Order: sequence, then structure tokens, then C-alpha cells
Amino acid sequence: MLKNGTRLTSQVCDTQVIVVKSADSLDDLRCGGAPMVALGAESATAEIDPAFAEGNLMGKRYVDDGGAEILVTKAGTGTLAVGAIPLHLKVATPLPASD
Repeated sequence: MLKNGTRLTSQVCDTQVIVVKSADSLDDLRCGGAPMVALGAESATAEIDPAFAEGNLMGKRYVDDGGAEILVTKAGTGTLAVGAIPLHLKVATPLPASD
């Protein structure tokens, strides 16, 4: 299982992320259809899967249904996913009105 604070990079695009909340599901974290690797690790040459090429946004958090949370530190063209299930953008909780 990945630890909180682990930095990962994509093998198929420029995406880089930090694990904010770890979960067992992140053992199969992918970007652009290819498994993500530790930042600075040797990566295989892989092609982006067109089904996972919607991209991601820098500074945004992505979550899965298992409670995992990823922060994008460098945006890229690959879609973040756990296996074949894309992660979804975390929606900010609105603050209550201060009347």
C-alpha cells in the first residue's frame, strides 16, 4: 500500500501526483491507462490509452469511492484511474453563510 506523501509520476504523460489519503485501491493507480511509478524511477515506454486521455488539472484533488485522495502537482493529458475506474474530481465543500 502506498503511504501518504508518496510522489508518483505517469509513464505516458507529464502528470505528477502526491498521495494525500492512502487506501488499498491505490495499489493499481494508473494514469493514461499505464501504472504510475515512483518519482525518479525508471519507466517503461508506453503509449497513452485513448480511453484514458481526458487529462487532469494541476492543484486539484482526485478521489475514489474507497476514500483514497490524490493531489495533482503537475498536470498532464492522462486520466487518473484505479484499474479501469476513473477517479473523480473532489468537490470543495461550500462554507456556511456568515450573516
